[in-house]
Amino acid sequence: MSNAAVDVLLALGVTTELLCVAGVVLMRTVYARLHYAAAATTVPAWLVLAAVIVREHVSSAGLQAIGAVAILFVLNPVLVMSTAAAARRFEEESE
Repeated sequence: MSNAAVDVLLALGVTTELLCVAGVVLMRTVYARLHYAAAATTVPAWLVLAAVIVREHVSSAGLQAIGAVAILFVLNPVLVMSTAAAARRFEEESE
């Protein structure tokens, strides 16, 4: 049963990541692309983390996965906001 749960969680994680990548590729503006890029580090990462925890429980690998996803979740908004501010500054200079 646990292998099936891991497979489902990983399949959902990969699917949502592919949707985010498609959004980044297909969107026209930098801000819309940033929206999808930011989403790529939230929902898919939590699904992969859930799969790791189901498989490894709270072991060393599970704790490392929790740490990695926590860092992504905390630092991604900083990166997105900085990138958006730089894009806005670039747009204002080019006008």
